[in-house]
Amino acid sequence: MRANHHQFVAFAYVVREGSFSAAAVRLGVTQSAVTQHIAKLEKQVGSQLLVRGRDGISLTRTGQEFYGLADRMVALDSEISERLEGYEAMTLGHIKIIANAPLPALKAISRFRQAYPEVEIDFALYGWTAAINLLRERRADVGLITDPPHSDDWERVMVQKNQYTAYLLPTSPLAKRDILSFKDLQAETVILPETGSLTERVVREAQLKSGVRLQRTITMSTFPLMCEAVLQGAGIAIFLSESGLISRGLAEVPIAELTQQHETAVVAPKDRAELRLVKAFIGIASS
Repeated sequence: MRANHHQFVAFAYVVREGSFSAAAVRLGVTQSAVTQHIAKLEKQVGSQLLVRGRDGISLTRTGQEFYGLADRMVALDSEISERLEGYEAMTLGHIKIIANAPLPALKAISRFRQAYPEVEIDFALYGWTAAINLLRERRADVGLITDPPHSDDWERVMVQKNQYTAYLLPTSPLAKRDILSFKDLQAETVILPETGSLTERVVREAQLKSGVRLQRTITMSTFPLMCEAVLQGAGIAIFLSESGLISRGLAEVPIAELTQQHETAVVAPKDRAELRLVKAFIGIASS
């Protein structure tokens, strides 16, 4: 017996949505039906594809090989359906968006919501490494990513350019400076995003190049948390300039060792970039 189309669709949606129950909701079927499809597909393949754990589902090595094919099939199905139905105005749908830079993403989502108020949006903020991996694994439709790696499999459109700055309290003596250096920050507690973030990598490389090491650092998971820490007097944060409205009330001062401009781009797998919702979002985000 050959694996059928519904089994591959169920498999792709379980991975994309992160659980059997969420996949069932998206497909409009029972969770039992999704479970049966996956069990039959695994039996046909002759190997386990998914592992259920406390943190959700994960792919086995065989599952990773099949997921890319299954997800491309789902994207192609969607494109064929759209072309058959015509490109009438969108009234319903679902799009999964990820980002590592909060403000550009939220601005684009706000404009997209105004244009297509009935479309369901699933948005999450991740560190740079996690966001890149999710796009590579095709677990998101589109992402707003700073300095995304070049890939022949991705559609990439530039949104904006920013450089890294220090975020600090306006009452700090350093806030009056036109520019800061790592030497100015050596006696300070510096707040950085978590290990694996683009910021952490850029700052580490700049320290090595300059020969100046920041002595005291704290890592935090998100930019809003970093800003709150600065407001509470925990230290000085380093992040991309103009990254979020949460930073209002803080001073932003350029850093001499971090003057390079970094590009934030809207990125999507090329086959998904042809889908109506994704194409519309890319157009809005890059306009």
